[in-house]
Amino acid sequence: MLPLHLLAPIAAAAAASTGHPALGVRAAMVSASGFRHAARSYPVLALEVEEKQAPPTTPAVNPRSQGLALALDDGTRKSHSVAENTAFVTGFFRGIATRDAFSQLVAGLYFVYAAMEAEFDASEDPRVKALDFPDLRRTAALEEDMRFYFGDQFKATVRPSPATALYVARVREVARSRPELLVAHMYTRYLGDLFGGQMMGGMARRSLGLSEDEGLRFYTFDAIDDVSTFIDTWYTAANALGLSPELEAEVVDEANRVFSLNIALFDELDGKAWRALWALFTRALVDWDKKFKPAHES
Repeated sequence: MLPLHLLAPIAAAAAASTGHPALGVRAAMVSASGFRHAARSYPVLALEVEEKQAPPTTPAVNPRSQGLALALDDGTRKSHSVAENTAFVTGFFRGIATRDAFSQLVAGLYFVYAAMEAEFDASEDPRVKALDFPDLRRTAALEEDMRFYFGDQFKATVRPSPATALYVARVREVARSRPELLVAHMYTRYLGDLFGGQMMGGMARRSLGLSEDEGLRFYTFDAIDDVSTFIDTWYTAANALGLSPELEAEVVDEANRVFSLNIALFDELDGKAWRALWALFTRALVDWDKKFKPAHES
């Protein structure tokens, strides 16, 4: 769900929630490869992430080193404190503490994505069209998850929460008055979902005891095999929009606002982070015991 630089506080959130400093896992040094290394060192973080990515290729010019891509990455990194980032991740742990809490989160995301993608369909802004990749769309996957948690009649029985309603209202306001700022909503949600989806889906699966993708279709991007290459493609397309420095700054501001709207979704959840962490610990220990227990003791 988070861009790369927002994933680092996961370990810090774990340490804060459990009081166990070992779970810090040198959070300041976490990166895509570093987090996988940490997962090998700490069973609770071994999320059985399916490695679907091909060996990354290095483009002639890294698209994240220039243009709108650089502005978004740098702008969102500088404007959020470590406390805010940790709150975001702690909120996710709270969301996977219980099935009820997680279903609340799924419902919020469903309403947000349904609004976003309806506005992308309706928009005639060429900048929105240029970054609207069909393979990123999430509404259909979330509808499957909603049926799993709420039944086939979920559209008639589930209503958006107050924080979700505010988020949806902002999406619609931007689409109506400043459609080019929808780019910020694409960046904040889609790239984070794509980059962190397997990891967060694995955490939810372990914490809630779900099997395979049941109730977790949101985190699965079937049409994208090489995440790194796809993200580079998106950044390249974003840079090709050729936005002015002034408009880039406005897009960054909107991205920061979207980040806050997402924190508000988590703040509504009634789960408790320590429950999710405890579930992750115990399931990891059980899995470890099954894997390494001598045959004669089974």
